[in-house]
Amino acid sequence: MEDVYAEEEIIAGCRQGKASFQEKLYQLYSRRMMAVCVRYTQSRFEAEDIFHEAFVKVFKNIDTYSGGSFEGWVRRIFVNTAINHYHKNRRLQEQLDYSTIEEVTPTDEDIISTISGQELMELVNQLPEGYRLVFNLYVVEGYNHREIGEMLSIAEGTSKSQLAKAKAQLKKLLQKYSISENAD
Repeated sequence: MEDVYAEEEIIAGCRQGKASFQEKLYQLYSRRMMAVCVRYTQSRFEAEDIFHEAFVKVFKNIDTYSGGSFEGWVRRIFVNTAINHYHKNRRLQEQLDYSTIEEVTPTDEDIISTISGQELMELVNQLPEGYRLVFNLYVVEGYNHREIGEMLSIAEGTSKSQLAKAKAQLKKLLQKYSISENAD
């Protein structure tokens, strides 16, 4: 029978540098945090790099955790590591086209209700990197445009524009997806 520990016990064990507790923490959060990494990258390889780097930061900085949602604290490290990775590898600069904010009509709820979360994330992953980052930070992680602007070193208006363009492009992808699904 495997030992079951409360989150506080696992955190305490990690603070003492005990490998068995670090492994338990890893098992507890690895799937959810890998999902975070995948949302911010173009490839599984990149996601795994961020994933490992972020877990090292969690273990290194666990003494700075001072209460509140531990999962929220861990998630923030993973998101920040992904954003830092984005800054280091900012190769798709031309996508940050600040021109105009496009008006977006709401996406067709019927299309969204017919696809799974996994299928929706696959469509989101087809978005250009700048759009995908803002979409994930705003829609999935719940940051506001001011916070996103600070994290990505872009203007608040750019964040709004990127989100609007991401939604417009996602709507087109959803419509294409719906047409191809109904054609089967």
